[in-house]
Amino acid sequence: MTSFLPGFYLGFSLILAIGSQNAFVLRQGLMRAHVFWVCLTCALSDAVLISAGVAGFGALAEAVPWLETVMRWFGAAFLIWYGALNARSAWRGGQALDAADARGGSLRSTLLVVLALTWLNPHVYLDTLMLLGAVSAQYPDKLAFGAGAVTASFVFFFGLGYGAQRLRPLFANPRSWQVLDAAIALTMWAIAVKLILM
Repeated sequence: MTSFLPGFYLGFSLILAIGSQNAFVLRQGLMRAHVFWVCLTCALSDAVLISAGVAGFGALAEAVPWLETVMRWFGAAFLIWYGALNARSAWRGGQALDAADARGGSLRSTLLVVLALTWLNPHVYLDTLMLLGAVSAQYPDKLAFGAGAVTASFVFFFGLGYGAQRLRPLFANPRSWQVLDAAIALTMWAIAVKLILM
């Protein structure tokens, strides 16, 4: 537990901030659209990256510096495009949860979006491969540290995805849905700008 708990706390703190991936999971949770698969995809993606970081993949990422730049620009372009979709939804308005449930999108398209939000985000590599990988070396049991970080990811994403359903009464109001879409668009664009200016 001396290695598991620090891994859990650090892993949880790194994914706690609202970002593009978390905003998407929240939206899917509110719509009750493919929640299990979205949460599982996010958590498994984190598990792969955390495991690679703990195993020492961070050193390889440092050895290929151009990879971060390519991922940063692809990630920024995707976030700008996806933010524009949410901004359009916010502008049009008139949407409530009943309508949103009916147009949740296919499982395939939903998973493609969540995979893009996860794997095209350079910050996820900095957090999992570099930071968690480097910090894990300071603990006597790197495997337990990594297991703690992976557990935190599963707890967070499933908690967010299924916990969002408690907010459904609020989002029966079309105005609330507009505010959420606008907030998601602004979040996506803010992260895109941050990536471009890095």
